[in-house]
Amino acid sequence: MPDSLNGLSESTIRLICSAGVFAVIAVLELAAPRRALLFGRTGRWFTNLAIVAIDTAVLRIVFPVLAVGVAVWANEHGWGVLHLIDLPAWLAILIAVLLLDLAIYGQHVASHVVPVLWRVHRMHHADRDFDVTTALRFHPIEICLSMLWKFLVVIALGADPLAVVIFEIVLNATAMFNHGNFRLPLPFDRLVRLIIVTPDMHRVHHSVVARETNSNYGFNLSVWDRLFRTYIPQPAAGHDEMTIGLPQFQDAAPTRLVWNLTVPFTTNGQDREDAS
Repeated sequence: MPDSLNGLSESTIRLICSAGVFAVIAVLELAAPRRALLFGRTGRWFTNLAIVAIDTAVLRIVFPVLAVGVAVWANEHGWGVLHLIDLPAWLAILIAVLLLDLAIYGQHVASHVVPVLWRVHRMHHADRDFDVTTALRFHPIEICLSMLWKFLVVIALGADPLAVVIFEIVLNATAMFNHGNFRLPLPFDRLVRLIIVTPDMHRVHHSVVARETNSNYGFNLSVWDRLFRTYIPQPAAGHDEMTIGLPQFQDAAPTRLVWNLTVPFTTNGQDREDAS
C-alpha cells in the first residue's frame, strides 16, 4: 500500500476522517439530543479529549509503529493465513476487515470478563453521560493492550495494510456514531441496527444494570452480539430513565482527569467483577 494518498499520509487521512465524523456527531447532538446531559460539556469534554491526547502521546512513545506498519511488515514476510489462500484482493480485504471487527468484539468481551482487564476498562464505563466523547475515553493502558491485540490479529491474518486502514477508519467512525447522544427515528434505528450498532443499541451497554452492561459489546457490526447471544434490544428502564455509568461511581469524580487516570489502581465499593 502506498505510504500516502495525494500527498496525505495514512495518519493524516485517519485524522481528517475522525475530525469530520466527530464534528458531524457533535452537531447532531446539539440539534436533536437523545438525553439531557448531567454534567454538560465544558469540564467533561476537556477531560475526555485530554485523555485522547494522552493516549495518542503514549502510543507514539511505546510503539515505534502502529497496526498499519505491522501489517506492512507481515505482508513483506508473507505471514498470516490469508497468504495461504488464493483470494481476489478485494475479498481478502473484506475478510480481514470482518475478522478484525470480530477480534475487537472478542477483546471487548474479555475486558468485561477478565477482572484485571475490567479494572482498566471501567474508566470508559464510569462516564455518567453518554455522548461522542465517551467513544474516545479509554485508559492509556487499555489503548496499549488493544494495540498489542491488533498486532497479533493482523500478523495472524496477514491482513493487507489497506484493510487495516479501512478497519481503523470505520471502527473509529462507528464508535463515535454509536456513542452519539442524538435521536434517530425509531424505524430508521431498527433498520440500521440490523447491520450497524446504533446509539440506542450501544447505550444499553453503558447502563448501571449488570445484565445490560454485559451486553451489546459490538462497536461496528451488530451481527456479533446476535450471533453470540449478547444482544439486548432496549434497557429495562427505557432510554430516558436509565442510569448510565457504574453503580459505585455515581458522583462527579468521573469528570476529573486525574481520577480517570488513577481509577484502575483504586477501589470504591463493590466492583463489577464481583457483582456480575
